[in-house]
Amino acid sequence: MENGGRNKETDKSPLSLKGTTVVVIHGAWSSAKDWSHVAGHLISAGSNVITVNLPGHGSDETPVSSISLQLYVFEVLKAIGDETDITLVSHSFGGLVASEVAELIAPQIKKVIYVAAFVPKNGDSLLSLAKTDSESLAGKNLIVDEKAGVASIAKEAIAETFMADAPTPVVEYVTNNMRPEPLAPLATPVTLTNINFGQIAKVYIHSQHDCTVSYSLQQKMVEEAGITRTYSLPSSHTPFIVFAQVLSTIISLEASRN
Repeated sequence: MENGGRNKETDKSPLSLKGTTVVVIHGAWSSAKDWSHVAGHLISAGSNVITVNLPGHGSDETPVSSISLQLYVFEVLKAIGDETDITLVSHSFGGLVASEVAELIAPQIKKVIYVAAFVPKNGDSLLSLAKTDSESLAGKNLIVDEKAGVASIAKEAIAETFMADAPTPVVEYVTNNMRPEPLAPLATPVTLTNINFGQIAKVYIHSQHDCTVSYSLQQKMVEEAGITRTYSLPSSHTPFIVFAQVLSTIISLEASRN
């Protein structure tokens, strides 16, 4: 079912999320802090919200040489602990981390929500999926430092690539503070099975004006994954900035239903 960013369900007053647990996994060149507005809305509605900051992101100083996809997954598993009935929210590269987590602890996961995120099949990596996206500006503006083991987006292209609709102060802050992204996790394939990951409910929230994960690739991944419950926002790759309220409402709606 394709839903617009605003409809009768998402325009309702905030739902009660008492008793729900929402775990948020940010994407590449990002951090848990970027989801603070969305998390705040969800907490106000009564949800237990866990925003996981992946190693090497935000203020975390884990050495690049120690960072792997497995470490990201471990950090999420550690944050989740014994929590159950989890709504796992993922953005961008976080979609691969979330998928691997869901594979490993499927009984604890109620559903995975992909927000402008990569939806992998078994054996996919971020790089293998990104290479199929001819419309993305990320690859065209990627600067790889193989010696340091990191990749960056050209500074002059950050706004157009990630957040063309964001307020100027936000764009300036992000442009001046974006950290390089560790390369190893981006090239690591995920291991997924139908008996675990395949049985978990999935929801996709499209960003229609996305220049990082193009809308075309989003639609292709959704079709290949057999995801039937979708929403669409007229946003760039970062709907948690400009569309934080409606994004929170959609997540609330999904977290409150089976």
